Amino acid sequence: MMSTSYQPDVLGPDFEQRVLPQPADYEGPVHSTLVRLRPTGPSARAVLYVHGFNDYFFQREMAQRYQQHGYHFYALDLRKYGRSWQPHQHPNNVRHLREYFADLDAALAVIKAEGHDTVLLSAHSTGGLVSVLYAQEGENRGVLSALFLNSPFLAMHLPRAAKHLALPMAAAVGRFAPNLKIPGNLATTYGESLHRQHRGEWEYHLPWKPVAVFPITIGWVRAIYEGHRRVREGLGLRLPILVMHSDRTVQARGWSEDYFRADGVLNVRDIRTLAPRLGSRVTVRAVAGGMHDLMLSPQPVREMVYQELFAWLSATLG
Repeated sequence: MMSTSYQPDVLGPDFEQRVLPQPADYEGPVHSTLVRLRPTGPSARAVLYVHGFNDYFFQREMAQRYQQHGYHFYALDLRKYGRSWQPHQHPNNVRHLREYFADLDAALAVIKAEGHDTVLLSAHSTGGLVSVLYAQEGENRGVLSALFLNSPFLAMHLPRAAKHLALPMAAAVGRFAPNLKIPGNLATTYGESLHRQHRGEWEYHLPWKPVAVFPITIGWVRAIYEGHRRVREGLGLRLPILVMHSDRTVQARGWSEDYFRADGVLNVRDIRTLAPRLGSRVTVRAVAGGMHDLMLSPQPVREMVYQELFAWLSATLG
């Protein structure tokens, strides 16, 4: 049942969720889910966090850090992800990244209605790609005060030939056969580096964020390809943007301890090259020893990330 008020959340009594109904799409009924850390006092400042691919919001520590610095914390599980994934849907499926704009519109409308006039949009990986496109043309983009991008997905991490030949061909096919699944399985090594049942330190719901990544469709490839094309052309955003990423990319083909101290998903050179094309007020910071999701890096590294982030926010938003 669609809810218009907050209900208990899977993360425990400090968190609550609100279902955001959306119009049905090509797979049937759709909704997204807004999660918030229960406020402990008044604040006109808020942050909205948007997760990456094969992901959902579970980072309690991150929410608490924002709250400690005076931000009411919200997170959005996009349609077909995590709390919002429904049995009739292919997980994480999308045909155009604009499909997510309605989810962000609804979340930002709630945040604004709850009394916030300074809003940081914080996003990881694929969520970063969605968020910068939203900041350019989303209906409620005027609510946003700044962007923080944690290892944003600005380009495919592929060999040159695949990136310039196979990828455009796949995107073209995606227009006519969007539900065609990509054969083969994506590597499990990054997922193994995170979950405590494997090699990592984190606990989360594996059916929503499996170690063996959900299969992707050609329609998803087309959607990402079009988003990346727009980034390459330049977005011209005027709001302040902080981009943080690891200082290097994992080079190993199989398991390596480097997954604990480098980006095991994206090529950090792509992030470094493309980030300045997002707008005129972009700050880029490389994090020594950072993992792909910087907020899931080993504790000393993520402490550096939080220090850098909140120092930037203090200087940028006051």
